[in-house]
Amino acid sequence: MQLRFVGCGDAFGSGGRSNTCFHLAGAHTNLLIDCGASSLPALKRLGIACNDVDLILITHFHGDHFAGLPFLLLDAQFARRTRPLVIAGPTGIETRLTQVMEALFEHSSTTPRKFELSVIALEPERQVRFGELCVTPYTVVHGNSGGPFLGYRIEAEGRVVAYTADTEWTESLVPLGRDADLLIAEAYTFERPVKNHLSLTTLAAHLGEIRPKRLVLTHMSDDMLARLETLPHAAAHDGMTIDL
Repeated sequence: MQLRFVGCGDAFGSGGRSNTCFHLAGAHTNLLIDCGASSLPALKRLGIACNDVDLILITHFHGDHFAGLPFLLLDAQFARRTRPLVIAGPTGIETRLTQVMEALFEHSSTTPRKFELSVIALEPERQVRFGELCVTPYTVVHGNSGGPFLGYRIEAEGRVVAYTADTEWTESLVPLGRDADLLIAEAYTFERPVKNHLSLTTLAAHLGEIRPKRLVLTHMSDDMLARLETLPHAAAHDGMTIDL
């Protein structure tokens, strides 16, 4: 199984990086985690076949994690996709998806599709199975607008991949990431406190509780990008591939 960072940037494109979108693929797994505004061109740049994706997990409704969906769905329509697609995320996702599609492409939410689309709201700490894949959402803390906010623990093909999403420190990150084969964690700043975001210093203070087997940092601001050569942990970059 393989995790590819299609985009690992923040909302402001710091370092010229694309918005958040991760591709997890294996023998029985093909999903995206988040689909920020720049995701479709980034997916095509990497040669990832969008029509083969079975599931898209959305953490929250900010544009750098969510606004790529109208482009991806429109592309699927014109590419004559027939494979069913599931989009899952926080409560309210069906309404939010309709709103963003209509804002960007009028009438696109009601245009008949050649493929079955299921939009599913997930509840925190309630495990959901998608085929052979198990997903457990956890509530995270990222402000008042653009939520609810979820991080994910994904069990697939004998491996566990966990993603904090955008969040300040919250105790739910411990069960979310504990002993995961791969923990993808926001590290927006090195040590400077920024409300609703996680600094590397704060994250590091809790790694003894979480005990991930592998840690990769993402969603980094210019503050973090300026320190890439000296960071004590692996840092994501667009196109980076991790074999699990």
